Amino acid sequence: MAYEPPTHTVERSLRATTGAKIIAGVDEVGRGAWAGPVTVCAAVTGLRRPPAGLTDSKLIPPQRRTELAGALEEWVTSHALGHASPEEIDELGMTAALRLAAVRALSALPVQPDAVILDGKHDYLGRPWRVRTVIKGDQSCVAVAAASVIAKVNRDRLMAELGLEPVCEPFGFGDNAGYPSPVHKTALRELGPTPYHRLSWAFLDTLPQWRHLKKVRIPAEAAELESGGQLGFDF
Repeated sequence: MAYEPPTHTVERSLRATTGAKIIAGVDEVGRGAWAGPVTVCAAVTGLRRPPAGLTDSKLIPPQRRTELAGALEEWVTSHALGHASPEEIDELGMTAALRLAAVRALSALPVQPDAVILDGKHDYLGRPWRVRTVIKGDQSCVAVAAASVIAKVNRDRLMAELGLEPVCEPFGFGDNAGYPSPVHKTALRELGPTPYHRLSWAFLDTLPQWRHLKKVRIPAEAAELESGGQLGFDF
């Protein structure tokens, strides 16, 4: 299925209306996973034409996505990754953890951006960052699409490495990246959570033998985001 390629329309608009010169696209991956960090990429691209085939990372076949990420890491003006750990997600809630990961990514850029294009409709960054939210920005904006692909490939690689640890091998992290899957659900039911699972997540409510491990999450400052972020805990 063909998709319209992303453009620099939003970047050009921000330049014209705010005077911003350095604009970072920001996207996250791992929000709905049961295990592993949430990962954010900040990418600065300028207004150059991107490598062919760039779009939302979820729409790109895995092998091509990996190849494209390598090309993008060479092509972008700069990029940086930020992570928030499962422990930080449990302690802070997802919205604050997303902000933490995004700030880590933005702060790691060699030059701080004048403005940020954030995928989605919710601004989880806030002040002092100048933010423009764009729904489906990972499909329509070059910088956000680049961040989407780089974030996805790097987090998948990280989860595959964790999956090689003996305690994680039965969970299939190399295939599911910490998201719910039949293999993941079976291992979780039989073995209980690993040190990389998010223990405040609702999936533990359906596992009586492991429910005692659940951490009580602080009331979410962004319940709307969190309620939509946890996938399929029906065993």
